[in-house]
Amino acid sequence: MDQLTHVFRGLIGMSVFLGIAWLLSENRRAINWRVVGIGILLQFIFAALVIYAPPVRAAVDLIGRGFVKLLDFTNAGTVFLFGSLMDVEKHGVLFGLSILPTIIFFSAITAALYYLGVLQKIVWALAWVMTKTMRLSGPETLSASANVFLGQTEAPLLIKPYLNGMTRSEMHCVMVGGMATVAGGVMLIYITLLGGNSPAEQAIFAAHLITKSVISAPAALIFAKILVPQTDPVDTTLNVSRERIGVNLLDAICTGTSDGIKLAVNVGGMLVVFTALIAMVNYVLASCFGDPLGLNAWVADVTNGTFTSFSLEFLLGILFAPVAWLMGISNDALLQSGALLGTRTVLNEFISFLQLADLKAAGAYNDPRNLMIITYALAGFANIVSIGIQIGGIGAIAPAQRENLAKLGVKALIAASLACFTAATIAGMLT
Repeated sequence: MDQLTHVFRGLIGMSVFLGIAWLLSENRRAINWRVVGIGILLQFIFAALVIYAPPVRAAVDLIGRGFVKLLDFTNAGTVFLFGSLMDVEKHGVLFGLSILPTIIFFSAITAALYYLGVLQKIVWALAWVMTKTMRLSGPETLSASANVFLGQTEAPLLIKPYLNGMTRSEMHCVMVGGMATVAGGVMLIYITLLGGNSPAEQAIFAAHLITKSVISAPAALIFAKILVPQTDPVDTTLNVSRERIGVNLLDAICTGTSDGIKLAVNVGGMLVVFTALIAMVNYVLASCFGDPLGLNAWVADVTNGTFTSFSLEFLLGILFAPVAWLMGISNDALLQSGALLGTRTVLNEFISFLQLADLKAAGAYNDPRNLMIITYALAGFANIVSIGIQIGGIGAIAPAQRENLAKLGVKALIAASLACFTAATIAGMLT
């Protein structure tokens, strides 16, 4: 497809995604279309600056190389601990030893930057741009901006004093921001999975993932405010919480390390369980339905071998293939992309990225543009499990909001998914 076709397909996709949000809005008359328009414009500006402005592109590439260097530092620690088990040529990539430790190290680095106040200043600058242009409340834009670096339960700590007093719309915005973006530690995992052992490839995907996370911040605000419009007065001041992690820098690093270990164990556990569940469901579908009804051979035939049996991935591929088309994925990769989108939404984003890495290694994504679009679409926490994570995590620091968190969970998941799809669509339109 040429550039004009990409833009036309993207405009269709953007219109459909915005239309879905409008249809699902709980108060269509209260939607502030000025906020929506400015939010879309900000996404295009952020993305265009990265793609077409050499100084900005150079800055993003520099940050990306910094992420890659963090992987080298992490590897030094894991080699010290696990020795010859880290020999990739001999043992291959061992996910639990090679990839999960990146979460631990980045969590420690993030805690140190938080203690020193560096992270708060970066977040404040990004939030200032969105507050002044979109005229939303200070706390919700701060949280959405923090999600560029922090996870969906860590970012709200920056606005902890405001959480219990937030309006329903603001709380929904906090939830959507957490699901639509990707935390730095998790970003390192995706960089490793897609970039493999090539620093050049890692740097490319680091730049893409950083860009995606930045443009997802205004995207999250857009869809959050369409589904649950703001009708009450809000506080537009930008005050970052001065609460620090730890009593000193060393204590902050130790605290971050402990938190990272918990997250890494949680990620590992989820991967074991969900991978096993997928295998179990696929066994039932293939043996109980695929063989007796001849569906296995039919699926292999109609998909030209893309899917070899009647499986969960095949069903999700059919369900989400239209979404993949709207984002700009070429026709030959629609089913595979749809399966990945469905896996991310129904199960877990880590599973979908593992599957994407396998497909990339097998040569299934030969078109770099398709690979970029699906990477943008998958990079986020927009899945069913995140609803429970937010109810438990945010509810623990803002008990007064537990009812809102529970009631808004499904809406937040839908809004965050649409935000991810829109970010991918914009990337596809500009490349």
